[in-house]
This record gives sequence, structure tokens and C-alpha cells, in this order.
Amino acid sequence: MSTTESRQTTTEAPSTAADQAVKETLEDYTLRFAPRSYRRWTPMVVATTALGGIAYMADFSIGAGIGLAHGTGNALVAIAVAAVVIFVTGFPLAYYGARYNIDLDLITRGSGFGYYGSVLTSVIFASFTFIFFALEGSIMAQGLKLGLGLPLWLGYAVSTLLVIPLVVYGMKALSTLQVWTTPIWLLLMAGPLVYLIVDDPGTVDRFLAYPGTSGDGGVNTASVMLGAGVCLSLIAQIGEQIDYLRFMPPKTEANKRTWWTAVVMAGPGWVVLGALKQAIGVFLAVYVIAEVGPAAAPEPIQQFRSAFDAMMPSWMVVPLAVALVVISQIKINVTNAYSGSLAWTNSFTRVTKHYPGRMVFVLVNLAFALALMEADMFSFLGGILGFYSNCAIAWVVTVATDIGINKYVLKLSPLQPEFRRGMLHAVNPVGVVAFVCASGLSIAMYFHLLGDTLQPYSPVAAAVIAFAVTPLMAVATKGRYYLRRTDDGIGEPLLDTEGNPSAVTLDCHVCRRPYERPDLTACVTHGAVVCSLCLSTDKAGDHVLPAAAA
Repeated sequence: MSTTESRQTTTEAPSTAADQAVKETLEDYTLRFAPRSYRRWTPMVVATTALGGIAYMADFSIGAGIGLAHGTGNALVAIAVAAVVIFVTGFPLAYYGARYNIDLDLITRGSGFGYYGSVLTSVIFASFTFIFFALEGSIMAQGLKLGLGLPLWLGYAVSTLLVIPLVVYGMKALSTLQVWTTPIWLLLMAGPLVYLIVDDPGTVDRFLAYPGTSGDGGVNTASVMLGAGVCLSLIAQIGEQIDYLRFMPPKTEANKRTWWTAVVMAGPGWVVLGALKQAIGVFLAVYVIAEVGPAAAPEPIQQFRSAFDAMMPSWMVVPLAVALVVISQIKINVTNAYSGSLAWTNSFTRVTKHYPGRMVFVLVNLAFALALMEADMFSFLGGILGFYSNCAIAWVVTVATDIGINKYVLKLSPLQPEFRRGMLHAVNPVGVVAFVCASGLSIAMYFHLLGDTLQPYSPVAAAVIAFAVTPLMAVATKGRYYLRRTDDGIGEPLLDTEGNPSAVTLDCHVCRRPYERPDLTACVTHGAVVCSLCLSTDKAGDHVLPAAAA
């Protein structure tokens, strides 16, 4: 075959894949920069949509589990410690997602992991989404069993199938769903708590004095760390927040106050509401123990059933409790299914150079979640989350440290994030080594391989090791492995005069469609420009720019 024929063949293959992606009505800028032409929502609409995704009920179970085991004092301190860590690490990630309109995987690529190195973290994030989908689906199945008498196995299936028609249309459908259901959810969640406190102030005293099954009522470091480790499993939630924040409008002088408010509130600020829900979970669990018994205390449906029972006629109790659980489950699980499908698609397309369509991975993610539900994962919730948190902490802290320290302090990491194939090295040892060290050692600690005394401190180890090794690796490598080349071959600037990604459009010569400047690189083989998805699906590497000295 001649060189010309070979080039035509390799051009046609990615064109087919790219056309499939572009024409797919379910596409929501998977794998790529979110263009300004698509980002038509105000900062507050984006923030409300993002916050609607944290309506999950698992927080109540997490708080209840920690409180029942370690007592109220240890639980509240653990929740506060985890919240501070999550807020601090989430801030730089949320800023980069909102400012440069890319998701957490694209941020991770250019923040220490490399083009293929971040496949590892994409799989971790995808695992987060189906684990929490399963938790929420289990809670909904408990509600359906109580309200409709459905057996749990059927409830698991219903909770899984219900989200499919809601999630397939991406951000446009999700924003409408989240905005309209959030006020109802807040009312149903906060109303019973306020009533119980006002009607019987003694519930607060019992709550504060609860010692837990393994405690004496005092606060001790080991119990706090064990509880914080479970809470820190939620650190990867920032990835789902960024899946919405990437659709923020450009930051300008006119909107900068509302822009920053929305980013902080819907980015790291999600943990404020999350921590409050965990504390409410402890409160309701202690209340349920006195009213019903300890067996039902960790189940949100029983928590709210007991709370509603104290404030309204009996015929309204179960319907309202079930309504709260169903609304909460739908709000979060459409986000879990959506974000998980993005993560799986990202990984699969980079590894195989083939784009199968996001809907394929919606179904894959739901299949994993359903399998976990049928395996009754709710009964060993604490163990799953405690183990998972080590990997999630190592990843998020590594990326946050690369942004905060390596970019802004050491200036060894490029300040502007890069995600395009050809511009990045395949693997950057800075993030990969830091992540492997932090997660590996902390998991060893979690499974008692380094002794029983250190076991409760595995999440602390994950955070400290990631924070220390990331800048050490950047210094050791002198930042050589961040960029494969510094020039993408296009004369048009990437950013406009206000520092936002440029809205100038150019036509990709492979799929023959217009894309905004940040999504494109030059193609020296064909003397034109090519979009990031066509680069991702280019199996022969015919469009990838050659390496150049950084």
C-alpha cells in the first residue's frame, strides 16, 4: 500500500469514530473540552445543578455507622476532620475545572499523570460512581420494600433501570431535574430534624451523650481516624461536581463575584452540606435506637420514617419517607451513572483508540452497581468505604498538590492544564509514583500489614505521602515529563484577553466539524488542524504531532 493510501485509510478510521461521537444525541462533550457555545447556563444554575447531585442518602448511613460504633463525640470530630481535608483538596480542582472547562480526568492528565497515566485514576473514579450508585440503590430498595412491599432484589433492579431514561440526555436534562427537585428534597430532609429538636429538646442531650458500642463517650484519636477514613471515601465526589462545573460560563469582570461564589459553593463547598447530613445521620440514628432499636438505626428509610412518625398522621409517614428516599436516589444516581459513563469512556477510548459511545458505559456502570446491590454491599458499607478511601485520597491529594505546589510554588508543572494527545507524555512519573506510593502504603496499613496500631491512620498516611512525594518527584524529574511539546502548531492563542479559553473556532480536517481553539492541535502530516477526539481515535498516530524539546 502506498503512503498516500495509508494516510487516507488512517484518516477514514478516526473520521468514522469521530462522526459517531459527534452525531450521537447522547453526547455531552465526553473526553473533551466543553466549548463556550454549549455553556449557556448562568453560574448559579450550574451551581444548583451540581449541588443537586449530592442529595444522596448514604451520608446519613455513613454518619450513623460512625456514631453507632464510636460515639457522637468521635463521629462529629471525624466528620469535621474529613470535611476540612475534602474542602482544601477540592478547591484547586474545582477552580481548574470551572476556569478551563475540563473534567477531572483531563485535569489529572496534565497534573502529574500523563496522557495514559490517568487511565488508572479514571478507573478509580468510575469505581467510586458505581459503588455509590449501589449504596443509593440499596437505600431506595429499602424504601420500596417498606412502602410497596417489593422484595429487595426487585427493588435493586427498579432503582437501577429507573435512571436510564433520565441520564442519557446529559447536562440539559440533568440541570432541569436537579433545579426543580432540590427545594422539595431540602424541605423533606430538614423539616423532621427541626421538628424533633423543637418538640423534644431532650433528643439533643441524648444525641450528644451517646457513647457508641466501642467507646466510653470520650474522644480518642484512633476512633476519630477510623471514622474520618470512612468519610474521606467521599473525597472523589469532587469529580462529579466538576462534571457540572466544567459547564461554567467564562469568568469576566462583570460576573466574577457570582462566578467565584458558584465555584466555591458547588465545588469544595459540597462537603459542608455533606458533613451536615452525616451529623444528622448520627442524630437520627440515636433517635431511632430509642424509638425502634439498633438494627434499623443505620437505614435512612427507618431514620426518616421514625422522624416523620413523630410529627404527622400515621397514614402520611411511609409515603413521605419513601418519597424522600426516591427523590434523593434519583438525584444522585443520575449523576453517578452520568459521571461513571464519562470516566469509563475516557479510559476505554484512550486505551483502544475506539469510541463506543457513552451509552454503552452507562449500561456497564449500572451493571456493576446492580451486581454489588445483589451482593448486599449495604451490610458491609464501612469496610468497603474505608478501603476505597485510601485510593481516592491518594489520587485527589496528588492532583491537588500538583496544582497548588508544583504549579504555583515550584513552577515545575505547566500553569495551564494540558490534556491533548501528542502534547503530553504517555506517563508522568510525578503523579503516578506519588499515587502508587500513597495508595499502596495506606492500603497495607488498612489491612494491618504494618501493625494494628497504625491501622486507623491509613487515610492520614495516604494524604501525607501523596502531599510529600508529589513535589519531591517534580523536583527529582525537574518537570521534564509534563509536556511532550510546548507548541501545538496553531498560531491562534489558547486563551482570550481575560484568561478564558478562546472561543475562536476552526474546522477539524478529519471529522470536518468546527471546534473551539482549546480542543484542537495542528496535524503536520496533513497541514491542517485536528480535534482532540479524532486524535484519541487515531490508531496509527498519523495526526499526532512529533515530540519536541520542552
